[in-house]
Amino acid sequence: MSADYNPESTPQQRPALAPPVDRLAGVITIFWNERELRAGWRLVMFVVLFFLFASAGVLLAILLRLPRVTRTNITPLGLLVQEGVGMIAALFAAAVMSALEGRPFGVYGLPAAQAFRARFWQGLAWGLAMIAAMILLIRAFGGFTFGGRALAGAAVWSYAALWGVVFLCVGFFEEFLFRGYALYTLASGMKFWPAATLLSGIFAGFHLGNSGEDAVGAAEVFVTAMFFCLILRRTGNLWFAVGVHAAWDWGETYLFSVPDSGIVAPGHLLNSSLHGPAWLTGGSVGPEASVMAFVVIGAAALIFSRIYPVRESARTPLL
Repeated sequence: MSADYNPESTPQQRPALAPPVDRLAGVITIFWNERELRAGWRLVMFVVLFFLFASAGVLLAILLRLPRVTRTNITPLGLLVQEGVGMIAALFAAAVMSALEGRPFGVYGLPAAQAFRARFWQGLAWGLAMIAAMILLIRAFGGFTFGGRALAGAAVWSYAALWGVVFLCVGFFEEFLFRGYALYTLASGMKFWPAATLLSGIFAGFHLGNSGEDAVGAAEVFVTAMFFCLILRRTGNLWFAVGVHAAWDWGETYLFSVPDSGIVAPGHLLNSSLHGPAWLTGGSVGPEASVMAFVVIGAAALIFSRIYPVRESARTPLL
């Protein structure tokens, strides 16, 4: 997922996961293709490594008595620990697979040369514009009231910065876990868009585990995930998508102070309120289950497709 993104590219050197020279007849068709371990087995290895690293991180956090998140108690520090552990576990697992596969780490979606450059800041702007458009559409139909400020003084800026760091970790973790190594590897075995659809469905399914989520909210998560896959396909890496993801979540939770999966997190800026029919406000789930979320994401996908045309390196049979 560098500028020349191509999941069918061969490793730069003979990888540790290359077919054994003295392989038994028939075994190669189960575990290896002509150049390396098959995509499914590589993905299984990544998932196992991720859970091992994540479990070690959770254990360390418990031993250090770091803040933790529960279904009914979501704090910025607790969420930072949770998402930070997940982010580090995903990056470490991919680093191990990079060494085993003989590929540079950057091909999985986060090339260091593009770190926090133009694409990332463009993504931040898009994310803020999208969440603002959704909230303002709900307000235009009488479903949202800003209310007064819930924070004052230095707390305004300290919580803004804290939630910014939290959601940057969320963006890195969720984008890299589902649209980084996993999508790169799965696309090499079943083509890009089928892999994107499958992983987006899994991504939405995981959100159903949130205490306030419902089927409509999960459907919006699926649509958003497919939009992120489009961003990846058109830009060639995850930096734009990370920016969109982080800014959207920050705007929803802190700036506009509305429920996310049914939970209004502490340390939000406004005493805002949602009122009206569930199709408009998203009901107990929050704006992500509103019909306006689908309108905004659909419009964003159309505009994005016009501004960012298909790259030549994406004109491959990976559709």
